[in-house]
Amino acid sequence: MLTCARGGGGANLLTSRRTTRGQIRSFHYMMEKKVYLHYSHTDSCNSARWNGRECHEFMYSSRPWQKVVDFYSNVVNGKVPLSSLFQNEDTKTCIDEVVEEETKGRSTGRWERVTFKILLSYHGTCFDGWQKQPGLNTVQGIVERSLGRFVDDKKAEKLKDKCLPLEGCTTVAGRTDKGVTALKQACSFYTWRKDIRVQDVEDAINEAAPGKLRVISVSKVSREFHPNFSAKWRRYFYIFPLNDEGEELGSELGVEGENYIIEEHNRKLINGYGAHFGEERGHLGEEGGGHLARDDLAESERGRKPVSFSIDKVNQLLLQLQGRSLSYKMFARDTKASRSTGPPTECIIYHVRATEATLPCDNKVPGKGGERVKVMCVELVGNRFLRRMVRVLVSTSIREAAAGADNDALLKLMDATCRRATAPPAPPDGLCLLDVGYAEFNPENCLIP
Repeated sequence: MLTCARGGGGANLLTSRRTTRGQIRSFHYMMEKKVYLHYSHTDSCNSARWNGRECHEFMYSSRPWQKVVDFYSNVVNGKVPLSSLFQNEDTKTCIDEVVEEETKGRSTGRWERVTFKILLSYHGTCFDGWQKQPGLNTVQGIVERSLGRFVDDKKAEKLKDKCLPLEGCTTVAGRTDKGVTALKQACSFYTWRKDIRVQDVEDAINEAAPGKLRVISVSKVSREFHPNFSAKWRRYFYIFPLNDEGEELGSELGVEGENYIIEEHNRKLINGYGAHFGEERGHLGEEGGGHLARDDLAESERGRKPVSFSIDKVNQLLLQLQGRSLSYKMFARDTKASRSTGPPTECIIYHVRATEATLPCDNKVPGKGGERVKVMCVELVGNRFLRRMVRVLVSTSIREAAAGADNDALLKLMDATCRRATAPPAPPDGLCLLDVGYAEFNPENCLIP
């Protein structure tokens, strides 16, 4: 929550016809005086833990995100496999072969319609997310416009009477946000026409946005198939680029060595200014039972917080979530209040791993070989994921690893009463929906064992 000490009606200054330069200067001055709030943790790592703004700066500043974007673009277009991250030919790809589902013999009445299962690969930075929205370039909008030519006559007439464009109607396994890439997104489309071939559907979509959107496969399936409700698991992959300076602690030190360095660094921070931090911050009350504190640390004190994290520590934190049915409401964002409590927020993580890898980039200098960038890769497989849940899990695990928190830190955050207890979402550029499974999950097909 962002509050302004004296800002009521200030937003109207810019829209008023009588706005003067003095009023504009006054408005900007008040906006600069915002009071930023962050969650007040009570553990021993509180003084070493980044607040929301520091997390955002660590995630975005001075990182080669463009190289991650370019890599995903090459994967989407089939130029390089995702397994090239690990430089291991024996690594199994997590993208399984398509298994077509047979219809169940019902060919009369309402079962007479033809349903197509479409697997799509698209580059997230080229679109404003999946869901169709007015005036935005979305994946759903492009796909449904492409499928408009296959709509049956009866539906086409209804659309014409309502002055609506001739578009198909798709159902998707899971909506992706703006900037999020997908390698095997599943959606379905049905029509009453019997003359539509699988190749016709594939060609129509591939012609819509070459180089940005590509069809992996199209198959005819039973009418009972639903991309979302029939799915048994989803697999996400996150690539977090490391700085050129190598600020992140690598795995060569070993877990014990890394933990010792982090704990020793945080002990010095706490002894150095932890008490001063506790005295100076103003307690601003509670929000939903969670304590909030002012973000008014001096710049010199912010600079003394950790600037590195251990990938092995991130892996230890995430492993605590595997195989458990937990409520991830504290790790969700932009969800309705009705979904913030109760069973709807419960998810089961079947598999989660974090490891270091190298990112192959385009060879721009002939004869010198392609430049490779170190990255941290996180693979998550679960029965369902809440909005922005994966990105918040990644950023929070990095924050807790840098602060030297206990291995069960993420589990403890499940009981928090305010979403400020978790870190802001990591950038969408690193997230990719790998595939959606309609059979039982097989751990042997994971990229990171």
